[in-house]
Amino acid sequence: MNYKPYLQMLNLLEDSLILVVDDTTTNLEIVFDILTNVGFKVVTENDGKRAVQQAEDKLPDLILLDVMMPGIDGFETCQKLKENSVTCDIPVIFMTANSDTNSKVKGLSIGAVDYITKPFHEEELLARIKTHLQLRNLTKTLEKRVAERTAALSRALKDLQESQLQLVQTEKMSALGQLVAGVAHEINNPVGFIHGNLGHASVYFQDMANIINLYQQHYPNPVPKIQEEIAGIDLKYMLSDLPNLISSMKEGVQRIRNISTSLRIFSRADSDRKVFCNIHDGIDSTIMILKHRLKASEARPDIKIVKSYDILPDLECFIGQLNQVFMNLLANAIDALEESNIGRTYIEVEANPNEILIQTTLTEDNNHILIRIKDNGIGMSADVQEKIFDHLFTTKSVGQGTGLGLSIAHHIVVEKHGGTLEVNSALGNGSEFIIKLPIS
Repeated sequence: MNYKPYLQMLNLLEDSLILVVDDTTTNLEIVFDILTNVGFKVVTENDGKRAVQQAEDKLPDLILLDVMMPGIDGFETCQKLKENSVTCDIPVIFMTANSDTNSKVKGLSIGAVDYITKPFHEEELLARIKTHLQLRNLTKTLEKRVAERTAALSRALKDLQESQLQLVQTEKMSALGQLVAGVAHEINNPVGFIHGNLGHASVYFQDMANIINLYQQHYPNPVPKIQEEIAGIDLKYMLSDLPNLISSMKEGVQRIRNISTSLRIFSRADSDRKVFCNIHDGIDSTIMILKHRLKASEARPDIKIVKSYDILPDLECFIGQLNQVFMNLLANAIDALEESNIGRTYIEVEANPNEILIQTTLTEDNNHILIRIKDNGIGMSADVQEKIFDHLFTTKSVGQGTGLGLSIAHHIVVEKHGGTLEVNSALGNGSEFIIKLPIS
């Protein structure tokens, strides 16, 4: 017969594959000839078990399945195909000489899509195949579009979440910067008065001490009441100790001024454009703010900060945001060190002290600045390293971490400054974060 009209009618892809399963060789040959003549690729099987295996090995687009077969019949074969996640979506059309309603209902209930009654007409066979292949292709296309749309929506949702996160964090940092800058300014005024007056007080005291010494030289035997007062206040000790007190007050005031300066540097409000800044000032200001966490406690000695600074050019950047990155990385390093101390005695920690190494260098081409922050804490597994910069990922217990810090740090370095942020770590060997920033 002439199959050209059917070729036009079917309009099928040349790579459509049909699996024909029948225990009668003659039936297989007839169906094989009909299908290959219209351009289908055809594979055949005469056994249900081998048909299931064949379908798993090379997924067909449609299966023509005889009902009555020795071994496992068509119903059981269809059921095995539908129970298999690999083959469950392949449309199955039963071929049978038994056209009673119960058989059809049973076949359709276990997952078949259609029935063809033997002896079948070629036109009917091709028409049914066309219908179900078209449905199959439409389903695949719809699934693909749904998957693409779902992926697009997922990306859009992630972008929206990150944008919201950045907006909230920017507003938070802006508000914090204004608050800290205001507090620093208010501290600076009285501290400035104290610092300036301590210098005058030191000079005044020295003048008075000189006069007292002159009185003692020229009037070594004052009246008894003055002698009693001198003994009561221990004048000699007071004259020797008061310079030490003034020196201590100067040192304390200077520390307050340093902290105030560090707060202003750290919380520097970023403008809408980058400005040239000294990276080392940002790192040092962050260390100053975290100093309370570095001090010794009952459980451990001081956490040692080792700085190895190269000579660097000023970097054009959003320094307030980079300071936030330094804060997150250093705070995480301190957390890792404190976690590594769990179960260790003070003496054990002292023998292998907690340490954070901060190193800055220029790359060989002088086009980038490298900032390495390395601790000798507990380290991270490979699985954790893969997720460490993911949004909301945290290894800390509830209430101790939000999973935002490193995600924000990564965004600031990569998106805001065109750099890279990487981590090298191994369990028990500490962690090293490497920031790479372009100079121009």
